[in-house]
Amino acid sequence: MAVNKIKTVLLVFTLLLVTAGANAQCAMCRAALENSDGTIKAEGVNNGIMYLMIFPYLLVGLVGYAVYRLRRNKKKAVAAE
Repeated sequence: MAVNKIKTVLLVFTLLLVTAGANAQCAMCRAALENSDGTIKAEGVNNGIMYLMIFPYLLVGLVGYAVYRLRRNKKKAVAAE
């Protein structure tokens, strides 16, 4: 049980470190925005990138939660028999 908690904490910590630099653009977007004046355009591009990035994480999270619930319910059913 303690090993699973340690693995979970390490996984969460690793994911937080990996996503820390998520407020960056691709090389093409960065070059286009550095040549333009004003930061409103750059903020809009950053917000758009963050908006597009959230959906894959949501899908993975929802699938993971569904698998967790299915496995938990299966264990309960086996234990009840």
